[in-house]
Amino acid sequence: MVRVAAAVVLALLIGGCTPDDAAPPSAQATQLAAVTIPPNGAIPAARWHALLVAGDNSSPAFANGVDTLRDRLSSLGVRDVRVLLAGDPARASSSTNVRNALSTLGGEACLVFVTSHGEERGFFLRPDRRLFGPTAFDQALTAGCGSAPTVAIVSACHSGTFINDQTRRPNRIIMTAAAIDRTSFGCGADDDYTYYDQCLLQTLDSVATWRELALGTRSCVETLERRLGVRQESRPQIFVGAAVANLRLPGR
Repeated sequence: MVRVAAAVVLALLIGGCTPDDAAPPSAQATQLAAVTIPPNGAIPAARWHALLVAGDNSSPAFANGVDTLRDRLSSLGVRDVRVLLAGDPARASSSTNVRNALSTLGGEACLVFVTSHGEERGFFLRPDRRLFGPTAFDQALTAGCGSAPTVAIVSACHSGTFINDQTRRPNRIIMTAAAIDRTSFGCGADDDYTYYDQCLLQTLDSVATWRELALGTRSCVETLERRLGVRQESRPQIFVGAAVANLRLPGR
């Protein structure tokens, strides 16, 4: 099922909301010390800190993506994996909780994965029916990870909006499920995973670096969309900062 099929419903849900860009991080921004990446690009898995966010629960695909990635990261040796879910009051993926979790993430290397609905202003967080935009995302991520190697994956319609002049930093790798003017697919009631999340998880076992994962996931999505006859492809986007071009996956 195409994510755009939920666009009308989503517009009704967030029509009265405002982007979260103007709100500063709730925790005081603290620039972390730079981490030197070894020549082989490997940072021990136990030194990675991860935040996984399912922003909506209108489809099981979002929580499934988070749950499966959490298990895969744990199997790779990542010990600090924090999870926020739209359908879990104890760990709700509200804008405040997402901002606070980002701004306190820490670690010698950071991973952030967000899967939800989205539009050109940002990704949607159902618990408080707000959009979380690229400015708020950049501010909180800078507060939490500073100049440490950072991987940010945003799986949502129009998520290319998270790659811009502000978010492009030499210590970051940013992967998005769609270009800023495109929708992404696979968030229906019968979908186990979104197309992008499915391809990300499929590619994870066969690559060693985050750059390879980004390229392999994009290729997988393109192949899947062609096979299913998608008329307007999602065009996943990739940014790889110069300082992390050879950054390896945890445990690889």
